[in-house]
Amino acid sequence: MKRCVWLLLFPLLAQADEIGSQYRERAETGDRRAQYYLADTYYSSGDEQHARYWAEKAAENGEPDAAALLAQMMMKTNLPGARKLAEQATLAGSANGEIILAHTLVNTLAGKTDYPYALSLLEKAAKKTDSDAAVDAQMLLGLIYANGGEVSEDDAKATEYFKRSSMLSRSGYAEYWAGEMFLTGENGFIQPNKQKALSWFNVSCLEGNDSGCEALDALSGE
Repeated sequence: MKRCVWLLLFPLLAQADEIGSQYRERAETGDRRAQYYLADTYYSSGDEQHARYWAEKAAENGEPDAAALLAQMMMKTNLPGARKLAEQATLAGSANGEIILAHTLVNTLAGKTDYPYALSLLEKAAKKTDSDAAVDAQMLLGLIYANGGEVSEDDAKATEYFKRSSMLSRSGYAEYWAGEMFLTGENGFIQPNKQKALSWFNVSCLEGNDSGCEALDALSGE
């Protein structure tokens, strides 16, 4: 049995070595930006352990986006801590930090909410269309208006922000993400709402997103 386990592990280890290989040499020499890119690549691949290791190194070297990435990871377990770290990243000039901070500012579990400040941060980041932060900023703006609550629910605004976000990433992606968020909910921010999930999956599907169509079919058949 042990032999089988090791045979299974070897391909995984080889794959792990390949992740972020274009950044590794510079990261190991202490280049903080390369360390952040390596951390972000690991995080995107689902390897949070290695992502945290390199993000911590980059943050220690003064990389603000690395602090934002650590705040993003912390949102799963410690929302007040995530807000504090995102505030530090934002003050240091991280646009990604602004997104994470805004997200914590609309979640009651992170502390007192501040929707006006959150919206101002997101609208500022949304204007930086040459940055990946604009994709996330417009996606979160759409979600806030689709959700309602402390701001008036506005599907027209939500639709417009989702469309802008998807134009910067891929067709129907923001709407698909909104469907997933309403399907599962987020404690302190969004209550699960099957009808809203169906609605946004439908929009995603109409925009030609295969994941949106699959999610719509699966949810409609329940």
